[in-house]
Amino acid sequence: MHLASRPICYPVFLSMNHLPALISDLALILGAAGITALLFRRLKQPVVLGYIIAGLLVGPNFSLFPTVTDVEGISIWAETGVIFLLFALGLEFSLKKLAKVGPSSGITGIIEIGCMMLTGYVAGRIMHWSIMDSLFLGGIISISSTTIIFRAFEELGIKTKQFTALVMGVLIIEDLVAVLLMVLLSTMAVSREFAGWPMLVAIGKLLFFIILWFMLGIFLLPISFKKASRWINNEMLLVVGLGLCLGMVVFAEKVGLSAALGAFVMGSILSETVYGDKIEHLIHPIKNLFGAVFFVSVGMLIDPAILWQFRWPVLMLTLIVIIGKILFVTAGAVIAGRPLKQAVQAGARMTQIGEFSFIIATLGLTLNVTANYLYPIAVGVSVLTTFSTPFLIKLAEPLHNSIVKSMPAKWTKRLDTYSAGWQLIKAESDWRIVVKAFVQLITLNAVPIIAIISLSRLYVKPFFHSTVENNMLANLFAIILSMAAIMPFVWALMAKKIHRNAYKALWLDSKYNHGPLVAIEVLRGLLAVFLVSVLIRQYFPLPATIVISIVVLAIMLIGFNNRLQHFYQRIEQRFLNNLAEKENSNQGQKILTPWDAHLSRIRISPTSQFVGKTLEELALRERFGVNIGFVQRGNRWIYAPSRMEKLYPYDEIGVIGTDIQLQKFSVMVETETDEVPIHDLICAEIDLEKIVVNEHNGLRGQSIRESGIREKTNGLVVGIERNGERILNPSSHTLLEWDDVVWLVGERKKIALLQSAAE
Repeated sequence: MHLASRPICYPVFLSMNHLPALISDLALILGAAGITALLFRRLKQPVVLGYIIAGLLVGPNFSLFPTVTDVEGISIWAETGVIFLLFALGLEFSLKKLAKVGPSSGITGIIEIGCMMLTGYVAGRIMHWSIMDSLFLGGIISISSTTIIFRAFEELGIKTKQFTALVMGVLIIEDLVAVLLMVLLSTMAVSREFAGWPMLVAIGKLLFFIILWFMLGIFLLPISFKKASRWINNEMLLVVGLGLCLGMVVFAEKVGLSAALGAFVMGSILSETVYGDKIEHLIHPIKNLFGAVFFVSVGMLIDPAILWQFRWPVLMLTLIVIIGKILFVTAGAVIAGRPLKQAVQAGARMTQIGEFSFIIATLGLTLNVTANYLYPIAVGVSVLTTFSTPFLIKLAEPLHNSIVKSMPAKWTKRLDTYSAGWQLIKAESDWRIVVKAFVQLITLNAVPIIAIISLSRLYVKPFFHSTVENNMLANLFAIILSMAAIMPFVWALMAKKIHRNAYKALWLDSKYNHGPLVAIEVLRGLLAVFLVSVLIRQYFPLPATIVISIVVLAIMLIGFNNRLQHFYQRIEQRFLNNLAEKENSNQGQKILTPWDAHLSRIRISPTSQFVGKTLEELALRERFGVNIGFVQRGNRWIYAPSRMEKLYPYDEIGVIGTDIQLQKFSVMVETETDEVPIHDLICAEIDLEKIVVNEHNGLRGQSIRESGIREKTNGLVVGIERNGERILNPSSHTLLEWDDVVWLVGERKKIALLQSAAE
């Protein structure tokens, strides 16, 4: 065929006569969202509410303004927004962050979520709603809004209060439960089963895939990133991150789980890599864009007529959320050993529902299992509780005072004693340590074994039967390959030591511990035999399976014990290294400063030649290349002292410099020095940090003196990295350029504020 005779397909965007409705709708949505966002920002209200109002104005239920025409297309974009919202949430979430959530936050979160779900379900049934509507209502009102709480804490300047850590920990628990809740509600909605075996299977399947995905992701992704590090830039990192996210979304759908769960899990996996923070930064504007579309679509589904019709349920549920959150968060925190004042403060700050409530409500509509009135009711409750949040935050203190006044004195004393006693519980018992290690050992080895058995049945066995004519030979090849894959994990399940110190202490402590410890060993051995039998049973009848399993395990332990142990240790060590890679990388950046500098604490003796002289007169930077980070004079701390600050006898100064510089300086001072690594500073308020000059912080083109860094951080610029070069002790007249890495010593909190502004 000649080139001229071939049909030419022009892209749609070349057509000048027709603009797709989706594009015009998107212009309308983003325009309305931008205007309402500016208005709500000026009114100091959450921007999310502005997006919802914008959706109401341009939606099909409000005719005063232009209306969106392609609602189905916008809903697809909204679903994409949910995926990116949960992907970004996963990037902010991490296994280490979950592990650091104290028991008080975990107990508080579980009590609060469980009680609120039960309250929501009971409220729905009292209003004669269906079981499914009541279940979704319980999920909707049980999750507080992380976005709104973070915003309120920042605006009120209370992020450093003691109760804030409790609130943040509960929010982490809520976010995790919300994702799992979406999966369980979806399963119940599809199967119409609310208890029994189907629900247990669904929960088991969910936990199995989550653990398997985390193990594979943490084992494979850091290695892949490391091998491709020379080609990775911002563009490639963004594309790869989004590709992995959407790939996991597709895979989650294939195995019968929700797309939202896949996005969240992939974000959580990537957060454990050294590129996690970078991907989170790159995905931020995309998350904001699609998040805005999602929240606008939330507003589009609001029907004012239905909202007015159900105004009394909205008001009733608003009161239930406010009172229930205060009551259950406070009760949970008190039970978890927190002081009453902190518990009340935390409860008063979690009295709203937000983004996850919209997602759960949307899920019910998408699955067509909830009534049309549930969605606008959820939005109405969210709006009212959000507007009430600032007032309730201010009422926390009076509420606590009124509770204390109305409470008998002996009750108050008992609560204080209970809280103090809880705080003293620090050490774990040996039995708890052993049981915890045993559960971890079983979980982390049984999951890959089950995954390999499933792959063997679904792919390995059919492959060999399709390529090898002899069935017996095909079975032999398949079973050898499968057994080779599971043997390291089977060895760990049977022979790996369980926390030797605690185990040994229990064994020597009492003879009554021998029986339970032996039972643990027998149980893990039987589990290994059972899993190997399940694999072999796919190829041989039951009697032969038992005999072959025992023989195979005996050969493994006798003939290949050392090799399997060595191979498993290599797998385990690589997994642990990958898991700790991000943390080690961050510590390396902290400890190994651009000049291998560290902090030395030096006391000025009464006979020192430095006594009575100003820092300008001493010219320490010019003479020795060192910087003074602080001066401690008795109980007084002087951060980043000025040039006119004098040194007096017995002053203790923090001197920053390299080994050679500090050695020359200490000889001149003729006094003892106490070197302190940068990551273990003697004063918790002082730190050595870096700030990157970019378009957000407005430092570019200014000199160090003009930038006001010293005043903003009570700090001192000690170095600049620029185009691979290092400028030590730059002059105050040095101009800052794009992408300069500015290293400074100053107050930790103020540097953190400047860093957050740079982001």
